[in-house]
Amino acid sequence: MTGDPRPGTAEWDASQYSRVSSPQRSWSEEVIPRLRLGGDETVLDAGCGSGEVTLKLLEQLPHGRVLAVDGSRSMVEAARQRLPADRAEVRHLDLTRLGIESEVDHAFSNAVFHWVADHERLFEQLHHAIRPGGRLVAQCGGRGNVADVERALAVVGREQPFAAHVSGFTDPWNFAGAEQTRERLEAAGFTRAECWLERRTARPEEPQAFLEASGLAPIREVLDDRLFRSFSDRMMEVMEHPDTFEYVRLNIVAQRN
Repeated sequence: MTGDPRPGTAEWDASQYSRVSSPQRSWSEEVIPRLRLGGDETVLDAGCGSGEVTLKLLEQLPHGRVLAVDGSRSMVEAARQRLPADRAEVRHLDLTRLGIESEVDHAFSNAVFHWVADHERLFEQLHHAIRPGGRLVAQCGGRGNVADVERALAVVGREQPFAAHVSGFTDPWNFAGAEQTRERLEAAGFTRAECWLERRTARPEEPQAFLEASGLAPIREVLDDRLFRSFSDRMMEVMEHPDTFEYVRLNIVAQRN
């Protein structure tokens, strides 16, 4: 890569991600209840993507609303088209530069934080955004996540013709551990922080499209369409054409006093 892909700000293919991200959407159904919503709150969806999970969040807020933010313009455009304008405000914002002060009752995030390089800054911004008494509930990739994909990236990224374009490529993910995350949350001001890891297996209907949409967004930024497709084909070859992907999820529940 001809520079840092700035994890969390890569321009995603919103339509492809929406089509193939059913594993992430299904996992979110276990996470949303941890907010313990009454139904009339304002909730920040930190990294709303194309808005499918935000719709699930809105189902739990019949008298409330969502502030949905994302760093990708294509995702923001898709979310604005999908979400009801009278109950959801969608903003194009970097999660480490939210600039929001006590604007929401709770914050929620699904499959996003591992794209953010600076977790200390991320948690500080979320702490500022949440009103006293609110919660931060999130799930993202944790330590050991998609290890097979990481190994394949290390191989394919050194091969030609790709190496000429991705030289200097830095790992696009920040897969943090549970204890490390708890310490960062407490340093940002959160209390009663609970963090834990759990293993999950993703079984997408379209494995290669799933890999492209979920893991290769930074690569798409620096390769033209033809080379990106060749890169994706080579990744699948090195990984021996998997039909499943092994995930480790980092779960977060923390209180804002």
